[in-house]
Amino acid sequence: MTGHLATPAAAPAPAAPPLTVVRPGEGTEAFLGSIGVVFKLWGSDTGGAVSVVEHPFPVGALVPPHLHTREDEYSIVTEGEIGFRSGDREVVLGAGGYLTKPRGELHTMWNAGPVPARMIEIISPAGFEHFFRELAELLADGQPPADDVLPRLATKYGLQFGRPDWLPDVISRFHLTPPPGA
Repeated sequence: MTGHLATPAAAPAPAAPPLTVVRPGEGTEAFLGSIGVVFKLWGSDTGGAVSVVEHPFPVGALVPPHLHTREDEYSIVTEGEIGFRSGDREVVLGAGGYLTKPRGELHTMWNAGPVPARMIEIISPAGFEHFFRELAELLADGQPPADDVLPRLATKYGLQFGRPDWLPDVISRFHLTPPPGA
């Protein structure tokens, strides 16, 4: 008696996202209150795997300390010098420097030099780029949002803000503009 083993049918491969081309200088620009954002790749461009934005940092800019509960961030400095603090680690990186910022760890970033700076931010998984879009829309008229709006938006995206005891020292050493309430 000869037997044949049945081979299970292979599951169809998930459809690849369409080719997306973003040329140098392209992308929608907006302002987030202390830094800018330029949208390069949305989650819909990558099958939800990652989103990519650029952040221009004016001189003196500081991102309020925060942590992500849903995504990790990978940063690449492309111009100037950007300071990073994540947990108890601090570093200043120039153009070409890379940094990981894991979810669940309080971190902040700032322009650490005397000229404008810029970095690329890779967010994995995608989705948090919509927080940037919604925040930019809230700030588009130049007025601060109502007191309850930002906390609700942060909760929607799993973002938590903090006021670490080391923040005044960072602000002083780098001559930064403090975030509201600092």
